[in-house]
Amino acid sequence: MDSLELLRTFSEVAGSGSFSRAASQLKLSRGTVSKYIATLESRFGVRLLNRTSHAVSLTDAGILLLERSKPMLELVEETQAELQDRASNPRGRLRVSAPHGIDQTQLPALINTFLGHYPEVSISLVLTNHIVDLAEDGIDIALRFAPTANENLIVRKLLLMNLSVCAAPMYWKAHGVPAHPNELADHNALVSTHLTPMSKWRFEVDGEPLEVTVRGRLNATEASPLIQAALLGAGVLYLPSLMLEPYLESGRLVPVLSEFARSDMWLSAVYLQRRHSTAVQRAFLDFLEDRIKPHKATHD
Repeated sequence: MDSLELLRTFSEVAGSGSFSRAASQLKLSRGTVSKYIATLESRFGVRLLNRTSHAVSLTDAGILLLERSKPMLELVEETQAELQDRASNPRGRLRVSAPHGIDQTQLPALINTFLGHYPEVSISLVLTNHIVDLAEDGIDIALRFAPTANENLIVRKLLLMNLSVCAAPMYWKAHGVPAHPNELADHNALVSTHLTPMSKWRFEVDGEPLEVTVRGRLNATEASPLIQAALLGAGVLYLPSLMLEPYLESGRLVPVLSEFARSDMWLSAVYLQRRHSTAVQRAFLDFLEDRIKPHKATHD
Protein backbone atom coordinates (compact mmCIF):
# COMPACT_ATOMS: atom_id res chain seq x y z
CA MET A 1 0.00 0.00 0.00
CA ASP A 2 1.41 3.41 -0.90
CA SER A 3 2.32 5.92 1.79
CA LEU A 4 -0.30 8.45 0.73
CA GLU A 5 -3.10 5.96 1.26
CA LEU A 6 -1.70 5.03 4.67
CA LEU A 7 -1.45 8.69 5.69
CA ARG A 8 -4.95 9.41 4.39
CA THR A 9 -6.30 6.54 6.49
CA PHE A 10 -4.40 7.71 9.57
CA SER A 11 -5.72 11.25 9.13
CA GLU A 12 -9.30 9.98 8.88
CA VAL A 13 -8.96 7.85 12.02
CA ALA A 14 -7.39 10.75 13.90
CA GLY A 15 -10.10 13.14 12.78
CA SER A 16 -13.03 10.85 13.52
CA GLY A 17 -11.59 9.25 16.65
CA SER A 18 -12.84 5.88 15.52
CA PHE A 19 -11.67 3.00 13.32
CA SER A 20 -15.26 2.17 12.42
CA ARG A 21 -16.20 5.71 11.40
CA ALA A 22 -12.98 6.04 9.40
CA ALA A 23 -13.68 2.74 7.66
CA SER A 24 -17.18 3.89 6.75
CA GLN A 25 -15.92 7.22 5.41
CA LEU A 26 -13.15 5.60 3.36
CA LYS A 27 -15.37 2.72 2.19
CA LEU A 28 -12.95 0.17 3.66
CA SER A 29 -13.40 -2.64 6.14
CA ARG A 30 -12.51 -1.98 9.77
CA GLY A 31 -9.87 -4.69 9.53
CA THR A 32 -8.23 -2.98 6.54
CA VAL A 33 -8.11 0.35 8.40
CA SER A 34 -6.52 -1.36 11.41
CA LYS A 35 -3.99 -3.05 9.14
CA TYR A 36 -3.06 0.25 7.47
CA ILE A 37 -2.45 1.93 10.84
CA ALA A 38 -0.33 -1.00 12.00
CA THR A 39 1.70 -0.81 8.77
CA LEU A 40 2.29 2.90 9.27
CA GLU A 41 3.36 2.41 12.88
CA SER A 42 5.71 -0.37 11.79
CA ARG A 43 7.30 1.87 9.15
CA PHE A 44 7.96 4.69 11.61
CA GLY A 45 8.75 2.41 14.53
CA VAL A 46 6.50 4.34 16.96
CA ARG A 47 2.96 4.05 18.25
CA LEU A 48 0.73 6.67 16.68
CA LEU A 49 -2.60 5.93 18.35
CA ASN A 50 -3.76 4.95 21.83
CA ARG A 51 -6.56 2.42 21.47
CA THR A 52 -9.18 1.54 24.07
CA SER A 53 -12.45 -0.32 23.73
CA HIS A 54 -14.29 3.02 23.66
CA ALA A 55 -12.00 5.58 22.00
CA VAL A 56 -8.93 6.27 19.93
CA SER A 57 -6.53 9.09 20.78
CA LEU A 58 -3.26 10.38 19.37
CA THR A 59 0.11 9.79 20.96
CA ASP A 60 2.72 12.57 20.85
CA ALA A 61 4.18 10.95 17.73
CA GLY A 62 0.69 10.78 16.23
CA ILE A 63 0.11 14.49 16.89
CA LEU A 64 3.41 15.32 15.16
CA LEU A 65 2.59 13.14 12.16
CA LEU A 66 -0.90 14.65 11.81
CA GLU A 67 0.48 18.19 11.90
CA ARG A 68 3.16 17.45 9.33
CA SER A 69 1.05 15.32 6.99
CA LYS A 70 -2.10 17.45 6.90
CA PRO A 71 -0.71 20.20 4.58
CA MET A 72 0.75 17.54 2.28
CA LEU A 73 -2.55 15.66 2.04
CA GLU A 74 -4.39 18.91 1.35
CA LEU A 75 -1.90 19.73 -1.43
CA VAL A 76 -2.35 16.26 -2.94
CA GLU A 77 -6.13 16.65 -2.90
CA GLU A 78 -5.93 20.09 -4.49
CA THR A 79 -3.55 18.81 -7.17
CA GLN A 80 -5.78 15.80 -7.85
CA ALA A 81 -8.80 18.09 -8.23
CA GLU A 82 -6.85 20.31 -10.66
CA LEU A 83 -5.67 17.34 -12.70
CA GLN A 84 -9.17 15.91 -12.90
CA ASP A 85 -10.41 19.34 -13.97
CA ARG A 86 -7.81 19.46 -16.71
CA ALA A 87 -8.97 16.07 -17.90
CA SER A 88 -12.45 17.50 -18.50
CA ASN A 89 -11.96 21.27 -19.01
CA PRO A 90 -9.38 22.66 -21.48
CA ARG A 91 -6.75 24.56 -19.52
CA GLY A 92 -2.99 24.62 -19.07
CA ARG A 93 -0.09 24.69 -21.52
CA LEU A 94 0.07 22.62 -24.70
CA ARG A 95 3.41 22.06 -26.44
CA VAL A 96 3.01 21.66 -30.20
CA SER A 97 5.79 21.06 -32.72
CA ALA A 98 5.43 21.87 -36.40
CA PRO A 99 7.74 22.14 -39.41
CA HIS A 100 9.15 25.43 -40.62
CA GLY A 101 6.88 26.91 -43.25
CA ILE A 102 3.82 26.45 -41.07
CA ASP A 103 3.66 30.24 -40.87
CA GLN A 104 2.70 30.22 -44.54
CA THR A 105 -0.47 28.24 -43.78
CA GLN A 106 -3.74 28.93 -42.01
CA LEU A 107 -2.44 27.31 -38.81
CA PRO A 108 -1.29 30.52 -37.01
CA ALA A 109 -4.74 32.05 -37.47
CA LEU A 110 -6.38 28.85 -36.27
CA ILE A 111 -4.20 28.76 -33.16
CA ASN A 112 -5.14 32.36 -32.41
CA THR A 113 -8.82 31.52 -32.79
CA PHE A 114 -8.45 28.46 -30.57
CA LEU A 115 -6.80 30.53 -27.83
CA GLY A 116 -9.67 33.00 -28.09
CA HIS A 117 -12.12 30.19 -27.33
CA TYR A 118 -10.12 28.88 -24.37
CA PRO A 119 -8.74 31.72 -22.22
CA GLU A 120 -7.11 29.32 -19.73
CA VAL A 121 -5.02 27.62 -22.41
CA SER A 122 -1.48 28.52 -23.49
CA ILE A 123 0.38 27.06 -26.48
CA SER A 124 4.12 26.73 -26.95
CA LEU A 125 4.80 26.29 -30.68
CA VAL A 126 8.13 24.61 -31.44
CA LEU A 127 9.20 25.00 -35.08
CA THR A 128 11.61 22.36 -36.33
CA ASN A 129 12.12 20.29 -39.44
CA HIS A 130 13.52 17.42 -37.39
CA ILE A 131 11.36 14.50 -36.32
CA VAL A 132 10.97 15.18 -32.62
CA ASP A 133 10.92 12.54 -29.90
CA LEU A 134 7.63 13.43 -28.24
CA ALA A 135 8.50 11.90 -24.88
CA GLU A 136 12.10 13.16 -24.72
CA ASP A 137 11.29 16.67 -26.00
CA GLY A 138 8.12 17.06 -23.96
CA ILE A 139 5.88 17.57 -27.00
CA ASP A 140 2.15 16.92 -26.62
CA ILE A 141 1.27 17.04 -30.33
CA ALA A 142 3.53 17.05 -33.39
CA LEU A 143 2.13 18.38 -36.67
CA ARG A 144 3.79 16.89 -39.73
CA PHE A 145 3.70 17.33 -43.49
CA ALA A 146 4.42 13.82 -44.69
CA PRO A 147 2.99 10.58 -46.01
CA THR A 148 1.34 8.62 -43.22
CA ALA A 149 3.92 6.38 -41.59
CA ASN A 150 3.58 3.23 -39.53
CA GLU A 151 5.01 4.52 -36.27
CA ASN A 152 4.56 3.62 -32.64
CA LEU A 153 2.42 6.75 -32.31
CA ILE A 154 -1.19 7.71 -32.69
CA VAL A 155 -1.57 9.39 -36.09
CA ARG A 156 -4.61 11.58 -36.64
CA LYS A 157 -4.99 12.70 -40.24
CA LEU A 158 -6.17 16.29 -40.37
CA LEU A 159 -6.01 17.20 -44.04
CA LEU A 160 -5.10 15.52 -47.31
CA MET A 161 -2.77 18.09 -48.82
CA ASN A 162 -2.82 19.19 -52.40
CA LEU A 163 0.66 19.80 -53.79
CA SER A 164 1.37 22.41 -56.42
CA VAL A 165 4.05 22.55 -59.07
CA CYS A 166 4.26 26.27 -59.73
CA ALA A 167 6.43 29.15 -60.83
CA ALA A 168 6.10 32.84 -61.58
CA PRO A 169 4.49 33.77 -64.91
CA MET A 170 7.81 35.24 -66.08
CA TYR A 171 9.55 31.90 -65.48
CA TRP A 172 7.00 29.91 -67.50
CA LYS A 173 7.20 32.49 -70.28
CA ALA A 174 10.98 32.19 -70.43
CA HIS A 175 11.32 28.42 -70.04
CA GLY A 176 8.06 26.96 -71.29
CA VAL A 177 5.25 25.16 -69.47
CA PRO A 178 5.84 21.39 -68.97
CA ALA A 179 3.14 19.01 -70.16
CA HIS A 180 4.47 15.97 -68.25
CA PRO A 181 6.34 15.60 -64.92
CA ASN A 182 9.41 14.14 -66.69
CA GLU A 183 9.97 17.51 -68.35
CA LEU A 184 10.73 19.03 -64.94
CA ALA A 185 14.16 17.39 -65.11
CA ASP A 186 15.10 20.17 -67.56
CA HIS A 187 13.88 22.99 -65.30
CA ASN A 188 15.53 24.84 -62.43
CA ALA A 189 13.98 23.28 -59.34
CA LEU A 190 13.78 25.09 -56.02
CA VAL A 191 14.07 22.10 -53.71
CA SER A 192 12.89 21.77 -50.14
CA THR A 193 15.43 19.42 -48.60
CA HIS A 194 13.03 18.86 -45.70
CA LEU A 195 10.25 17.45 -47.88
CA THR A 196 12.42 15.95 -50.64
CA PRO A 197 15.92 15.33 -49.27
CA MET A 198 16.93 13.21 -52.29
CA SER A 199 15.98 15.91 -54.85
CA LYS A 200 13.38 13.60 -56.29
CA TRP A 201 9.85 14.82 -56.84
CA ARG A 202 7.18 12.17 -56.72
CA PHE A 203 4.11 12.24 -58.95
CA GLU A 204 1.33 9.85 -59.93
CA VAL A 205 0.82 8.94 -63.58
CA ASP A 206 -2.09 6.65 -64.47
CA GLY A 207 -2.32 5.65 -60.81
CA GLU A 208 1.33 4.64 -60.57
CA PRO A 209 4.08 6.52 -58.71
CA LEU A 210 6.66 8.35 -60.79
CA GLU A 211 9.84 9.87 -59.35
CA VAL A 212 11.53 12.65 -61.25
CA THR A 213 15.09 13.59 -60.38
CA VAL A 214 15.26 17.37 -60.38
CA ARG A 215 18.18 19.76 -60.27
CA GLY A 216 18.55 23.35 -59.33
CA ARG A 217 20.90 25.97 -58.01
CA LEU A 218 19.00 26.68 -54.80
CA ASN A 219 17.74 24.34 -52.13
CA ALA A 220 16.78 25.07 -48.55
CA THR A 221 15.59 23.40 -45.38
CA GLU A 222 12.77 25.93 -45.14
CA ALA A 223 10.16 26.88 -47.71
CA SER A 224 10.17 30.66 -47.24
CA PRO A 225 13.36 31.49 -49.19
CA LEU A 226 12.32 29.10 -51.95
CA ILE A 227 8.96 30.83 -52.29
CA GLN A 228 10.60 34.25 -52.42
CA ALA A 229 13.00 33.02 -55.09
CA ALA A 230 10.11 31.59 -57.12
CA LEU A 231 8.25 34.90 -56.94
CA LEU A 232 11.32 36.52 -58.52
CA GLY A 233 11.25 34.04 -61.39
CA ALA A 234 14.19 31.90 -60.20
CA GLY A 235 12.64 28.48 -60.67
CA VAL A 236 9.93 25.90 -60.02
CA LEU A 237 8.43 24.91 -56.67
CA TYR A 238 6.71 21.69 -55.63
CA LEU A 239 5.16 22.36 -52.23
CA PRO A 240 1.91 21.89 -50.31
CA SER A 241 -0.69 24.28 -51.65
CA LEU A 242 -1.46 25.33 -48.07
CA MET A 243 1.89 27.12 -48.01
CA LEU A 244 1.28 28.88 -51.33
CA GLU A 245 -2.36 30.02 -51.06
CA PRO A 246 -1.93 33.81 -51.29
CA TYR A 247 0.46 33.57 -54.24
CA LEU A 248 -1.65 31.07 -56.17
CA GLU A 249 -4.83 33.07 -55.60
CA SER A 250 -3.19 36.33 -56.67
CA GLY A 251 -1.61 34.77 -59.76
CA ARG A 252 1.93 35.60 -58.67
CA LEU A 253 2.61 31.86 -58.89
CA VAL A 254 0.98 29.77 -61.61
CA PRO A 255 0.38 26.02 -61.05
CA VAL A 256 0.90 23.32 -63.68
CA LEU A 257 0.67 19.52 -63.81
CA SER A 258 -2.02 19.45 -61.12
CA GLU A 259 -3.42 16.16 -62.41
CA PHE A 260 -0.09 14.45 -61.70
CA ALA A 261 0.49 15.66 -58.12
CA ARG A 262 0.98 12.94 -55.52
CA SER A 263 -2.05 12.22 -53.35
CA ASP A 264 -0.53 10.61 -50.25
CA MET A 265 0.67 13.71 -48.43
CA TRP A 266 -1.17 14.59 -45.24
CA LEU A 267 -1.06 17.19 -42.57
CA SER A 268 -1.21 14.88 -39.58
CA ALA A 269 -1.12 15.26 -35.83
CA VAL A 270 0.84 12.61 -33.97
CA TYR A 271 0.83 12.00 -30.25
CA LEU A 272 1.75 9.28 -27.81
CA GLN A 273 -1.52 7.74 -26.65
CA ARG A 274 -5.26 8.24 -26.42
CA ARG A 275 -5.70 7.18 -22.80
CA HIS A 276 -5.47 9.89 -20.16
CA SER A 277 -5.04 12.65 -22.72
CA THR A 278 -5.84 16.08 -21.36
CA ALA A 279 -8.94 18.01 -22.28
CA VAL A 280 -6.82 20.72 -23.92
CA GLN A 281 -5.12 18.13 -26.15
CA ARG A 282 -8.45 16.63 -27.21
CA ALA A 283 -9.98 20.08 -27.75
CA PHE A 284 -7.07 21.25 -29.91
CA LEU A 285 -7.14 18.15 -32.11
CA ASP A 286 -10.92 18.35 -32.54
CA PHE A 287 -10.68 22.07 -33.31
CA LEU A 288 -8.06 21.56 -36.01
CA GLU A 289 -9.93 18.67 -37.57
CA ASP A 290 -13.11 20.74 -37.68
CA ARG A 291 -11.62 24.05 -38.85
CA ILE A 292 -8.70 23.34 -41.13
CA LYS A 293 -9.77 23.48 -44.74
CA PRO A 294 -8.17 22.39 -48.00
CA HIS A 295 -6.72 24.87 -50.42
CA LYS A 296 -9.28 26.12 -52.91
CA ALA A 297 -8.81 24.53 -56.30
CA THR A 298 -6.91 26.72 -58.72
CA HIS A 299 -7.13 25.65 -62.33
CA ASP A 300 -4.16 25.67 -64.65
